[in-house]
Amino acid sequence: MKKTNITIPHHGREVYATMYEPEGSEPTPIVIFSHGFHGSGEDFIDYAELLVQNEIAAITFDFCGGSRTYSGKMRSTEMTLFTEEEDLEAVIAYALARERADQENVFLFGGSQGGLVTALTASKHTEIAAGIILLYPALCIPDDWNARFPRLCDIPDTYELWGVSLGRSYFETIHKMSAADKIKDYQKAVLVMHGHKDPVVDVAYSKNLAGIYSNLQLEIFEGEGHGFTQEGSRRAAQLTLEFVQANQKNRKAE
Repeated sequence: MKKTNITIPHHGREVYATMYEPEGSEPTPIVIFSHGFHGSGEDFIDYAELLVQNEIAAITFDFCGGSRTYSGKMRSTEMTLFTEEEDLEAVIAYALARERADQENVFLFGGSQGGLVTALTASKHTEIAAGIILLYPALCIPDDWNARFPRLCDIPDTYELWGVSLGRSYFETIHKMSAADKIKDYQKAVLVMHGHKDPVVDVAYSKNLAGIYSNLQLEIFEGEGHGFTQEGSRRAAQLTLEFVQANQKNRKAE
């Protein structure tokens, strides 16, 4: 396995990422992992290593201003869903420009807030992703915050969530936003994995995706919450591998 730390500049800031690749020089499918709110690219190391063992590349990265390990120029008060979308777009562009890029087999994976960002990005760039994988996607974010701040004048300049300071722009940019309307244009293969005891994102949000995505594989994890157990994570990683293998274009026969 080849493991390379990379820096991707864009919009006056830098994304810190790690590339995981199988040995050799042949083009390989790739999965791009987007972490959740104040998470880290490190959250998906086990997933990436499993993929590489099966001749699939992976990129993990830290969202600018939105990662517990990010040390760059952007502050958490400047981060929004849409700055994270820009970060993901920059990583996608990097992945597609690689010498070993398989242009037809780019897959996007997102967990929690990163799941919503992944769904938004896929809907905006429907031609890019061969499939998307959403891990307890936080489709509730616009609903939750619009219920808390129903009017623009209700939004504070800063708001602390789980020890992280968010700026006014985070809430302004999702004011009156419907997640369902923003993600509906992506109609290729979708895998959604969600714990039925999730206390942060009601599993009903993922169940409702059956009315949005025409090619949906929904996996409900009994007993799991928001952040899976070790056993749940192993199963999620295996399902991710199987989904990518099943939806690869021009896959060579075993």
